[in-house]
Amino acid sequence: MHTIYNLLIYLASFGLRIVALFSKKMKLFVNGRKDVFKLLQQKISISDTIIWFHCASLGEFEQGVPIMEAIKKLKPNHKLIVSFFSPSGFEIKKNTPLADAVVYLPMDTPLNARKFIAAIKPSLAIFVKYEFWPNYLFELQKKNIPTLLVSGVFRKDQLFFKRYGGFMRKALGSFNHFFLQENNSEMLLKSIGFNNTTVSGDTRFDRVSHQIEIDNTLKFAEEFKGSSLCIVCGSTWPEDDAVLLDYINSAPEDVKFIIAPHKIEADKIAAFTNKIVKKTLLHSNKDEVSISEYKVLIIDCIGLLTKLYNYADIAYVGGAMGKTGLHNILEAATFGVPIIIGKNYRDFPEAIRLRNLSGLYAVKNALDTSEILSKMVNNKSFRIKTGMIAGHFVNKNTGATNTIMSWIRNNSL
Repeated sequence: MHTIYNLLIYLASFGLRIVALFSKKMKLFVNGRKDVFKLLQQKISISDTIIWFHCASLGEFEQGVPIMEAIKKLKPNHKLIVSFFSPSGFEIKKNTPLADAVVYLPMDTPLNARKFIAAIKPSLAIFVKYEFWPNYLFELQKKNIPTLLVSGVFRKDQLFFKRYGGFMRKALGSFNHFFLQENNSEMLLKSIGFNNTTVSGDTRFDRVSHQIEIDNTLKFAEEFKGSSLCIVCGSTWPEDDAVLLDYINSAPEDVKFIIAPHKIEADKIAAFTNKIVKKTLLHSNKDEVSISEYKVLIIDCIGLLTKLYNYADIAYVGGAMGKTGLHNILEAATFGVPIIIGKNYRDFPEAIRLRNLSGLYAVKNALDTSEILSKMVNNKSFRIKTGMIAGHFVNKNTGATNTIMSWIRNNSL
């Protein structure tokens, strides 16, 4: 099975080079991996002690941030290397001050795994949430390098739990400990013989809980909102735009909208803007006009969303109306904001839990969206109660980072 896996990785690598000729994102994916070892050589020396974090993409990086910050306090003389699989994570966080070097993870071939581990010689490896690359894990185990999974989530339909999943189960044996988000993941791991587990929770709760402790002021957002009720629609995709449009166009005059698309693509933003009948402004043009006169503000840049939720009375979090994956609901919840999402959220434990608590509502179509938004806008007590549930949900579930760091200290890692 290992031979078949390696063959598939080599074939995928070849195929991706071809796709990169026609895809900008895939070109970043392929070209970004060409200078990994050269960059590492520039950033680290043979005398450095390294701790390696691997994150699939941006969301996993955000989960890893509280642990990175705690590690830097605990071991200030160590260097942190962060690797990404996805361009969407690397391109945004390649200059993060938290890490001494940020790189793409080379494709999971035996040679790449040997070269990468030999180049950084980590004293500790931490994988965030998921992405189980067998050749890297086997190499870490071979070198006796302690390896942890943090904020892990497992599902019954994954290969590990299939009759024919022995190869991937063997890869899991490389982990010294699994820190898991919820009990079901622990039960699944124990069902295949892994008892080195702790249900620590999701480090994202720790990450977002710190957000309200900092200055979240955005002068333009304050001026735009004024005394109006504000609905912030974050990380939206075209599927989300489609269900929001009817309500945006028919909402009461004292309701304003801030829309932060997940991808800044001028043509798609323009297509959506042309369907909005209300006075609409792009963030990039905000300094040319009186922003308070507009009803819809579209954020055509990145990096503002977490602070924009500070101005929300209601939040719509995108990604779950289509199949791209629900974005971070906790960024809004920490501000005590009631949350609306799309229908495809079953792989997101925090969304299920918050929905069961009535701090979040899921919608299937434009009619559902308009109905719940109308109820939240018109019923202040309902809106406030729903938001309080969301805020309490975050406060109640912090502490995963402390649990993980306590284990690291106790095991002298």
